[in-house]
Parts: sequence; C-alpha cells; structure tokens
Amino acid sequence: MSYRIFNRYAKRYDEWYYKNRKLAELELRLLKEFIKEDPSLEIGVGSGFFASRLNINVGLDPAINMLKLTKDRGVEAVLGIGERIPFRNNAFRTVYIIVTLCFVERPKELLNSVRNVLSDGGRLIICIVPKESPWGKFYVKKAKEGHIFYSIARFYTIKEVVKILEEVGFKIIKAKGILSFSPQDKIMDELPKNATERHGFVCIEATKKSPSH
Repeated sequence: MSYRIFNRYAKRYDEWYYKNRKLAELELRLLKEFIKEDPSLEIGVGSGFFASRLNINVGLDPAINMLKLTKDRGVEAVLGIGERIPFRNNAFRTVYIIVTLCFVERPKELLNSVRNVLSDGGRLIICIVPKESPWGKFYVKKAKEGHIFYSIARFYTIKEVVKILEEVGFKIIKAKGILSFSPQDKIMDELPKNATERHGFVCIEATKKSPSH
C-alpha cells in the first residue's frame, strides 16, 4: 500500500514544497480559483501544505507521520482512507483530492465514498498532473527510474478523470490549469486558464448529479 511509503518518508515528501516553492505557489493560485464552502475536507491531505493555506477544516490521510505535519500546520487531522471516509453522509460542502487520485488503488470506490459525504450541491475539487502534459511525462520518466514516490503513482489524462467522475455520478462544472511551461523551462509567473493537456497541474470542479425522478 502506497501510504506506507508516505508514512516512512513524510518529511522528505514535505521538503518538495520548499525546494519547489514557486511551483507550489502557482498550484495554490489555481486552487484559489475555486470557491470553497465549509465544512471542507481534503482527502490524502499529506503534510497539510495546501489545506493550511486554503483553510480547509479537516484533513484525512492513512499516513500517521503525514498527519503529524498536518496537525502542526493547524489543520484538524483524521486518520483514515478515502475509500471509507469516517464521516456521516452529507457532512461536507467541499471536498478536495489534490494529486491523491494517482496513488489510489480503487478510484471509483474513493469517488463513491466522496459522493456520500458531500451534501447536495456540494463541490468536489480534484487536481491531477495530466499524463500527457510535459510534467506528466517528466514524472513518468522519473517513475521508471525508480523515484520513491512517482514509481507508485498512476497518472491519468484529463479525459480519463472526467470519465470516471461521470461514471460514478458527478457532473463536471469546469476544469482549469496552470504550469503551461515544461520542467526544462524557466518558471513563469502565470494565471490559471481553461485546462488543456499542456498544463502540468489541472483542477476539475464537479458536483453530485441530482437523483433521477
């Protein structure tokens, strides 16, 4: 299970945000494009970098050492997995899944669990590194070289994520992206735009489809 890797190397994972501060801030800029309503939850909260900056109420993660870092950042930290979210139905107005999807073995099970805990009209914000983007190809290459985190990841295209979301009963609202440059380029200060496979970081907003009458 991938969480064991994250538990063992929690501090090493967290160091990425400081070594790549400009990239992390651009990703955060994209996330701020989406409206957040509380109560809010991040699944696979990791070290809490995004949750603390977006003022997300609760962070869920199966890696206890990650949750220690999350708690240190002032976010309520809960031990658990996304496939069996330990909260009542309709508990949250906004749920975030930030890059976590690529480390989940059963994505549909995860998203069905999210549907249960989202209130009617609630939003899911799901972010990925698109497989076909320059950044996706860069990380896939690192995975093949045995990178400790990327080697256990499964990357998706935007279309693949949209398809999974629709199959489990979500309606797509919008998709926006950032990091239009490649890993070899100089980092550009840019604004989020409508998502394409060229973008290295893409967030999709979706809501629960209303039950059929």
